[in-house]
Amino acid sequence: MRPSTGEPRLARRSAPDATPDLLAGERESLRPLAERMRPRTLDEMVGQRRLLAPKSALRRAIEGGRVHSMVLWGPPGCGKTTLALLLAKYADAEFHAISAVLSGLPEVRQVLAEAERRFAAGRRTVLFVDEVHRFNKAQQDAFLPHIERGTILFVGATTENPSFELNSALLSRCRVHVMEAVSADDIEQALRRALDDEERGLGGRGLRVSDSALREIAGAADGDVRRALTLLEIAAELAESEAGEVTESTLAQVLADRTRRFDKGGEQFYDQISALHKSVRSSNPDAALYWLARMLDGGCDPVYLARRLTRMAVEDVGLADPRALTMALEAWDTFERLGSPEGELALAQVAIYLASTAKSNAGYLAFGEARRDVREYGTQEVPLHLRNAPTKLMKQLGYGRGYQYDHEVEGGTALDQTAFPDAMGERVYYRPVERGLELKLKEKLDRLRAERARARGEDA
Repeated sequence: MRPSTGEPRLARRSAPDATPDLLAGERESLRPLAERMRPRTLDEMVGQRRLLAPKSALRRAIEGGRVHSMVLWGPPGCGKTTLALLLAKYADAEFHAISAVLSGLPEVRQVLAEAERRFAAGRRTVLFVDEVHRFNKAQQDAFLPHIERGTILFVGATTENPSFELNSALLSRCRVHVMEAVSADDIEQALRRALDDEERGLGGRGLRVSDSALREIAGAADGDVRRALTLLEIAAELAESEAGEVTESTLAQVLADRTRRFDKGGEQFYDQISALHKSVRSSNPDAALYWLARMLDGGCDPVYLARRLTRMAVEDVGLADPRALTMALEAWDTFERLGSPEGELALAQVAIYLASTAKSNAGYLAFGEARRDVREYGTQEVPLHLRNAPTKLMKQLGYGRGYQYDHEVEGGTALDQTAFPDAMGERVYYRPVERGLELKLKEKLDRLRAERARARGEDA
């Protein structure tokens, strides 16, 4: 037997006596685990139980080879690329993938021309466009005639809301399918399959991984199957020095940098700030703290959060507790002075306070009504008795005539004096709620409004 020369693996791959099958096998082993374990049938896919249920419309269409152009909307690692590949397989069509991040209009035109030739020869093309939301309107429009003629079966993948990111012409020609983040239980199933598979996975290597370690990896993946398999592969490589066992110390190294899904400025960003705002409005301080922590953890700018908390103090707490606005501004200032992470505690405390205190949007609604009247009535003249009269001529013209100085009137309020333009008459915009400080304001204003009505000879 010829002694080993200690040549590296790649050198042996190019040896003259290497067979094509051996070379193919070695090339396969160089691919990442997540790619090797990509499902080859619909039954192998994990998650997406709603979309790919046995009797669902999409599954029946795929299995029958009657696929249609579509947009797959979902988070990273939920199976969008895999589903596109399976569409091509079940439809016996050519699969071609491009990325909107890397491809421009010239490459798109070239791909479409190839699809035209293939179509003329009697074969369909599934064109998978990853990150399709990154294409501009002109690039998206390039697909339209080819989708209409059936030259391509268009499959666009996006993590962003198609309603905002894709033009209406493209959406009208495609069915939007919503894909969900994969649950930790389903991800754990995919990990076990990879551990057992000797052909494509890690089976046969004697790797030992405890159930608790698998659960931890599945949880750390945050709904992303590809990420989970990558973490498992890294753990397996590190375990080689630990006699083939993924120990707690190994797992700690692999999961040292846990990051959650968060797209600054994307759909998820606006969903989470909406959840924070509505938790405050619903007087749920625990939920408000959770969403605040989620956004800070995802890298949201704390100054943006300080601004939104201040808005909540004005819009949702309002005059039911005027201290809320002061606290929000002080928390904002505290963060500006201390920075992160110390200043974030000030934001957390104001979130708790805003959620816990009395709420009123009466001021918000009143201002909206006043603005509507401004638009409806146009430029109304200020009543003469409310105008200043700094010159002799203005006094002669009646400016300020009949004005009653409230401090000199019994009770401190001139009840029979109107403050609205004559064409409008008295209006009521502000209607305090019976909560917090506004309860006292309501009692006072109800009394004053009744007295004004009586002074004008109206029914209270």
